[in-house]
Amino acid sequence: MLCIKNDNTNPYFNLAAEEYVLRNFKGNCFMLWRNRPSIIVGKHQNTLSEINVDYVKEHNIDVVRRLSGGGAVFHDLGNLNFTFIKNAENEDTLVDFKKYVIPILEVLQHLGVNAKFEGRNDIMIDGRKISGNAEHVFKKRVLHHGTLLFSSQMADLSNALKVNPLKYQDKGVKSVRSRVTNISDHLPKKMSVTAFQDEILRFIMESNPNAVLYEYTSDDIEKIENLVKEKYATWEWNFGYSPKYGFEKMIKTNGGNVEVQMNIEKGIIQDIKIYGDFFNELDISDVQKALTGQKHQEDAIRKSLENLPFERYFHNISVSNLIEAMF
Repeated sequence: MLCIKNDNTNPYFNLAAEEYVLRNFKGNCFMLWRNRPSIIVGKHQNTLSEINVDYVKEHNIDVVRRLSGGGAVFHDLGNLNFTFIKNAENEDTLVDFKKYVIPILEVLQHLGVNAKFEGRNDIMIDGRKISGNAEHVFKKRVLHHGTLLFSSQMADLSNALKVNPLKYQDKGVKSVRSRVTNISDHLPKKMSVTAFQDEILRFIMESNPNAVLYEYTSDDIEKIENLVKEKYATWEWNFGYSPKYGFEKMIKTNGGNVEVQMNIEKGIIQDIKIYGDFFNELDISDVQKALTGQKHQEDAIRKSLENLPFERYFHNISVSNLIEAMF
């Protein structure tokens, strides 16, 4: 087994690295990694309906879609991620959450933490979640990865994932919010997240006699970076891949109320209606027409409106006001 301790904290790189190893390495692998503040959404989720857009923008939080299903999770440097990539002996053993969680449980219990595997894919301490897990299958290789909340900022986690459920109507897989806790709060003896990381790596290597440490080569890094550019850092993957959804929101502005209703498919605005008690000189159907066919993305929306005399369509209402009503 190759054991990869990756010190890169760029979430785009780390999610791309998982796919690269899954598809290009032949043997079993184990990976430990951390991300700077970011939201990682499940493969089948509507990204915008899982994140607090204003908070994410204000705090420069990266948003990345992963290969596996399940719900959205918040990562920061106080959260440790682990990944097992293994060749399955037969199709009946492809998906088995508990099998991959047991080594992590053993480390936690060795450290004096009363952690248990509960439900479909969680590790809990006294009824509160410290780890969510997800899997993805490629041919006969299984990618199992999980979070380990060690010393995460809980306020950031809560705020980044706080979304108004009334804005979106879609068939995307919804995240289930759980009561969470940090592992560090339950350790009999305090330790850092990096020491915790080293403890897990030591345990995995001792438990697997054929385990060897592996560092990405320059060729590996180049190929992973290419995958970042082609997929993981793109709007098309992180937002455009979202399922079809409807959106509705109303805001109050100095020029009156503005209500936006949209239908979006593959991240593209299929149709949009703008209502309100604002005053206008020109027919707003021009604005609706300009927005139809555009990405549901702030930069694309601004660009589509830049040649319109916006103030003649919305008296005392700015482009930024309209954009606020669209997210």
